[in-house]
This record gives sequence, structure tokens and C-alpha cells, in this order.
Amino acid sequence: MRIQNFLSKLANHIWYESKDPSLALRLLELIFSKAVNIRRRAYRGGHKKHVKLDVPIIAVGNITVGGTGKTPLTIWIANYLKSEGYQPGIVSRGYGGRGQKSPSQVYPDSDPNLVGDEPVLIAKRTQCPVCVFKRRSEAALLLIDEAGCDVIIADDSLQHYSLNRDIEIALVDGGRRFGNGHMLPAGPLREPIDRLSQVDMIVQNQGSTPIGYPMTLSGERATNLLFPERRILLQKLSGEKVHAMAGIANPKNFFEFLRNKGLECTEHSFPDHYDYKPEDLSFAKNDVLLMTEKDAVKCSSFAAENHWYLPIDANLPHSFGPDLLKLLATKSNG
Repeated sequence: MRIQNFLSKLANHIWYESKDPSLALRLLELIFSKAVNIRRRAYRGGHKKHVKLDVPIIAVGNITVGGTGKTPLTIWIANYLKSEGYQPGIVSRGYGGRGQKSPSQVYPDSDPNLVGDEPVLIAKRTQCPVCVFKRRSEAALLLIDEAGCDVIIADDSLQHYSLNRDIEIALVDGGRRFGNGHMLPAGPLREPIDRLSQVDMIVQNQGSTPIGYPMTLSGERATNLLFPERRILLQKLSGEKVHAMAGIANPKNFFEFLRNKGLECTEHSFPDHYDYKPEDLSFAKNDVLLMTEKDAVKCSSFAAENHWYLPIDANLPHSFGPDLLKLLATKSNG
């Protein structure tokens, strides 16, 4: 874990604090950039095949490495479509899982070590069919054939061109934006910034000058891992000794969120998709331990009474849902 944390901090320093990456990184960036362009041209030119399915596909993703709030956005979209009479399904690569040899459907009580933490979280929060597999087209086919889904949300799939998509939604971190503006490994960009001009909708998480639809995150009550029926307002934890734990791509977002709620916490960062053991949580002893909902998915089996998690909800403008439905209708009709 120490090596992972060191590499993560080093990358964040280079990408978000240093404007001038080394010559070696820029040379590697050039190679990566050319590979990205060649791959995208191959799909657009028909040299590499992509799978077209009989139901609309909504690809949700970002052009940078790391967390931007894709999971809360995916949950919001799934719940909204369900409220509008659709039967949405969600497909994912299943990062953090041990890999699957065939498409695996995910349920709220599935083992996150096998199928990934985010898919289990999405299944819990949406009660929608979820399936993971490295070839998302096969996962989508399973949901269409066996679960009767009439629209598929492909989580973190903006660069997964082998699955044809009808709608692309790109999420931007309003705080960190695009870092130093370089592509991997010199910067955090998976694709050039002008890729955003090609997507159907842009959503920006936080930030004072949003591009596209502004999204905010909210969470007021913590839930107890051992006794889920127990909930507590965050403000009631003010003044108590609280340990905050986050094993996500950008833990600072979670810690800053808690500070804005008036909590003073001892912060503990873990690598994204970290495989927790009971001893990893021993630092809290009998003090309050507050973690992200994604961490809770992996820690619930050995939770203690002082362990809590904070459910986070995405908030979007009233126009976002209807605009998405209009796009969906237009794309569905060819």
C-alpha cells in the first residue's frame, strides 16, 4: 500500500502541481497520444469493429484519469430513466474485482472482491440489473436478453470504442479540471481536451464556472455499517474525534466535503479499489470512523459499531433529465 500511495502522490504532484513534466514523460506522452489517435481513427474508419446493439447505449466517462463523480452520475441517470418508465441496465469493467471469464451479473450482496466495488454500489443504489465484463458488449447482451433492459448505461466507457454508443456523456472535475493539460503519462488526460467537443453532453462536478451542466454532490446523514437502520446527521459529529477514510481516486474531495460540513477529521487515504482487511481499520480504535460508501461495500463484512459511511447523491439541473430524454428519443429513432 505504501508504494501505491507514493506513486499516486507522485503522479498527482506532476499532473496537478507541476506545469512542466520532464522530457522523458513528454516523449512517452507523444507515443501515447499517437496511439490514442490511431486507435480512434481505426474505429471511426471501420478498420476496427465495434458492436452495435438493438437498444440505445449511453456511455458515461471522462477524459482524465481518476475520480470525477462518475458513480453518483451513473446512479442518478439510472434512477431517472427508471422513473420515466425505462428498464435501464448498467455495464462496467468491474475494476477492483478479480476478473471474470464471462459476463457476471452483479447484485447488492455480490462480493466486491470478485465483481468490483463500484458495480456492487451501483446495484445497491439503483436496484437495476448490473453486469461486469471486460467486453462490455457481451455484458450488455446478457442484460438485454436475460433482464429485459431497453437501455444500457456503460459506466466509465468513454474510451471503450468497441461498444458502439448512441449518447456520450463526459464528466469534468471542476476543481482539478485537466491538470497540467498533458496526456498520459505526463499529465492526467486520457484523450485530448478537444474530445469534449465531440460528446453529446458535458457535466461538471463542482467548480464556479461550469462547462455544460453543473453537478453538485450532497450527503447529510451517515449510515452505520453494522446497523444500517441507524443514521446520524453529520453536524452531530462536530466536536467528536472522527477518523475519515477514503480509498477512492481523489480522497481529497471526500475530506474537503467533510470539512465543509464542519467536521475536523484525521484523514486516512488508501489506494483506489483497495482490498481492505480488518487490521487496516485498527487506527480508529473506538473513535468514530467515517468512510465513503464505496469503501463501506468492502468493509461491511468486518464492520464495528463505530464504523459509518456517508451516502453521496448527485444533484443536477432540472433541464438535464428532459434533455437526456430528448437525445435518447432522437438517437433511438435514428
